[in-house]
Amino acid sequence: MTRLLGMPVFCLIALAIPVSGADMPKVGDAIPNAMVRDEKGGEVSIHDLVEGKPTVLVFYRGGWCPFCTKHLAELSGIVKPLDDAGVQLLAVSMDRPEKIAATPDRDKLPYRLLSDSDAAAAKAFGIAFTVDDATITKYKGFGIDLEDASGRDHHILPHPAVFVCDASGKLCLVDVNPDYKVRVPADTILKAALDATKRSGD
Repeated sequence: MTRLLGMPVFCLIALAIPVSGADMPKVGDAIPNAMVRDEKGGEVSIHDLVEGKPTVLVFYRGGWCPFCTKHLAELSGIVKPLDDAGVQLLAVSMDRPEKIAATPDRDKLPYRLLSDSDAAAAKAFGIAFTVDDATITKYKGFGIDLEDASGRDHHILPHPAVFVCDASGKLCLVDVNPDYKVRVPADTILKAALDATKRSGD
């Protein structure tokens, strides 16, 4: 189940092996914290990234996923109105920093991409799952090597997700969908983010 501005929205459920970690945060909760890396490999905490600033935090599987890259491109269209409203957009994947830098059309994505190759953030947000061996083999048949992408052998991916928090770090949108083919429309994200800035100004 996903939550949009506090309202439940049911979604398709896909089989996966959940990873032990924190429970998924809810609307109204403080945004979880974890260490991630930038494209140069520098470590930074999510709390430091979002401190005092309304933020859209998008989790995606990796630059190898066509559904992810399509969504990343769509999000580029809302960067300007987000910037104008003082909202930052961050996107996190399991890709290691070197792979993030090689994301398709990286130069056309005017926002930060971050690496969660250790799966710390996915676990902290309760959206991590382990890809089963059969799927690993299937992916390799398509030229997708999760170990090469992350630089790790944990075979963990995040369910695609969007978290929007206000300037105080309180979540006002939580949308997590186990069906990796379904993504939150950019205009829905924009509306939630603009609503967050209004609340921050109250």
